[in-house]
Amino acid sequence: MNYILNKENEIYYECNWSSDNALFLCLEGDKFVITDGRYTLDAKEKASAEVIESRDLIKKAKELILKYRPKKLTIDPLNWNKKDYNELLKVVNLKDEEHFSHKKRVIKSKNELEIIKKAAKKGAKAFDEFAKKIKIGADEFELGFEFKKILTKRGKRDISFEPIVAINENAAKPHALPMRKTLKKGDLLLLDAGIKYKRYCSDRTRTIFIGKNISMSKKQKFPKKIQKIYDVVLRAQEAAIKAVRVGIKAKELDKIARDIITKAGYGKYFVHSLGHGVGLDIHEWPYINSKNEIILKEGMVFTIEPGIYIPGEFGIRIEDMVAINYDSKAEIL
Repeated sequence: MNYILNKENEIYYECNWSSDNALFLCLEGDKFVITDGRYTLDAKEKASAEVIESRDLIKKAKELILKYRPKKLTIDPLNWNKKDYNELLKVVNLKDEEHFSHKKRVIKSKNELEIIKKAAKKGAKAFDEFAKKIKIGADEFELGFEFKKILTKRGKRDISFEPIVAINENAAKPHALPMRKTLKKGDLLLLDAGIKYKRYCSDRTRTIFIGKNISMSKKQKFPKKIQKIYDVVLRAQEAAIKAVRVGIKAKELDKIARDIITKAGYGKYFVHSLGHGVGLDIHEWPYINSKNEIILKEGMVFTIEPGIYIPGEFGIRIEDMVAINYDSKAEIL
């Protein structure tokens, strides 16, 4: 297959190297990375492809295409600006395939699974370490800063995304931004974060009660009203995880969790999909939603994260990553 890529993680997947200014071309089985002089030495040391230096990446790509003259070149049209896309069209017929790289990467190798498992374990350990550092009186900005220090090991590793740290009513926003609200005993605190290990992401959410003993366990003790909703979310998550197997459709998993929440009377407050794939990107295939017909297979990794969000009051989300191993068994990471 002949194809061209321009996104960092997509390029890294193909040749074990990438930068913020590079193109990857596969032409009749030959692999090329085109980048500028800032990155050439690093690319030549690490990339499992022929490295070509150029200030004009598209011009050099066109020259390679004209040399090989493929009948068609596969491209993900979602990733390209109109100018570069049209330049490529001048020398080759482009075959549009949306999410081309995500489709290639949806099945993780055994080695990838091991890396992702380590990312998840290291991420979970950071949550436990943060539990010991949570301070009453700190606002969401301060809590987020402390959490980020622990997640990154003071800058030694990257985070999967900017952590979500939300108290009480701010937690009713699934992707809450920090506010100046300060933490006090008896509060609800929602934490959503992940770290990268060898470039692969982790993703986890816990909703915890700020009492005498702060724990990241999924077994939490809230005031009665909150506890009722928390238990519904936990039950929905556990049921969906239990149902994970080779052969089930993504939409069927979503339905299992959504039906539990709907029957409990909170269906309209579950406002997002059940989960998403995780790998080099924090959001990738397979997406676990109510419309996705994709059949789950060995090697797939995704989140299970039901939530209930009561506007102006609080939000509850519980999230874990799940992998289908090569013995066809589901494993909570």
